[in-house]
Amino acid sequence: MPLTDTAIRAAKAGDKPYKLADGGGLYLLVNPTGSRLWRLKYRIEGKEKLLAIGPYPDVTLAKARARRDDAKKAIIDGADPSARERPSGEEAIVAPSLPLSSSPW
Repeated sequence: MPLTDTAIRAAKAGDKPYKLADGGGLYLLVNPTGSRLWRLKYRIEGKEKLLAIGPYPDVTLAKARARRDDAKKAIIDGADPSARERPSGEEAIVAPSLPLSSSPW
């Protein structure tokens, strides 16, 4: 059964983290600290992967479902949605150049 906004707001922290499933691999992880985080579990090339979508309420139920649908489309096209989210290699290392100071020191 899909999640509702009422069920999400009513989710309280427990002794251990627990999951509230929405469907299609999307779930809300409720941590003992009270944080609620959207996650998407999927498989690509036979390996199980996990995509962090964002924290609730910053990412609403509708936005989380839209991001799940976008990720599923990428999987169907053969792309790994978690790989396209983060910069790789040189892109992550390159920093903007700073102007030289005119100070004599």
